[in-house]
Amino acid sequence: MPRKPDPQARERMLETATRLFAHHGVHAVGLQQIIDECSCGKNLLYREFGSKDELVLAFLERCCEDWRRILALTAPPAGADPAEHIRAVVAHVAHETTQEGFRGCVLRNAFAEFPDRDHPAHRLIVGHYTERHADLRELAVRAGARDPDALADRIALIIDGVNGNGPVLGREGAAKAAVAFADEAVRAARVG
Repeated sequence: MPRKPDPQARERMLETATRLFAHHGVHAVGLQQIIDECSCGKNLLYREFGSKDELVLAFLERCCEDWRRILALTAPPAGADPAEHIRAVVAHVAHETTQEGFRGCVLRNAFAEFPDRDHPAHRLIVGHYTERHADLRELAVRAGARDPDALADRIALIIDGVNGNGPVLGREGAAKAAVAFADEAVRAARVG
């Protein structure tokens, strides 16, 4: 008798892969380790994800969704100063990066594992950072920046710096200064 399809199998495999890839790195985790931890069969894994690359891309796409979640969670109420959104994004990232177990930006870590510009994982990550810059630029426009690209660059550098510093030095590192630095960058960039 054939097995009944498990509608949660794909999600369970992706959750397991996400946890393992984020903790150990993509290349350090084999498909057999995911199969063993999920208690799923090899055939099921390959039915849901045709290859490790497909699973890696699904993992990376999930990580990209975190940025959208941050933008939504930090959106200020209607009528608030639009610059507050920039401040809130930086504060949220700074908080997340200093939490126990945070190992750095998962996308940045994965990028180091895929240096080939033609690899789909490499292209996906570059695309994410390009979109992130566009989002930061839009926030800068709303905040009244004279040069929205320059402010977006500065905020991106603050976020990237906190992603690198936070896991190493925690709350005692640069994360505690990130929001003040973002505030200064916004004030300096605003028109008038």
